[in-house]
Amino acid sequence: MIGMDIKTQLSNSMKDAMKSGDEVRKRTTRMALANIKQVEVDKRTALDDAAVISLLQKDIKNRREAVEEAKKANRADLIADNEAEIKVIESFPPQSHARRGIEHPRPSRHCRSRRGLPCRYGQGHEGLLPKVAGRAAGDQVSAVVKELLAE
Repeated sequence: MIGMDIKTQLSNSMKDAMKSGDEVRKRTTRMALANIKQVEVDKRTALDDAAVISLLQKDIKNRREAVEEAKKANRADLIADNEAEIKVIESFPPQSHARRGIEHPRPSRHCRSRRGLPCRYGQGHEGLLPKVAGRAAGDQVSAVVKELLAE
């Protein structure tokens, strides 16, 4: 899992969703991959992780706007669908950044290990927070880094 780009993570997630019958994850990852492919065809170049993250953030923004519109129209079904899709999309960028932070930690003179966590936890967490500022909560970032270190 470590070292995979986001497009590969999305593809693997879609395959897993197809096997498990998770329709929301399958539908959401399929749409995200289609958006990525469309931009790649339009620009005639392969997108890097930063560009893919940007596209995913646009998808999240569009779905949040759809949730607001659905609330105005009292459409609970649309609200639930869009919120489920947002959760699926949000699971990808933080994990990708955290993997990169753990694989290639910033050089530091002192290990800031707290509560028995490996030194790489602090380096992965510190490297990740500025990259996902405003997009992911601190506790979500911590959970992702801990999960990746456990692999």
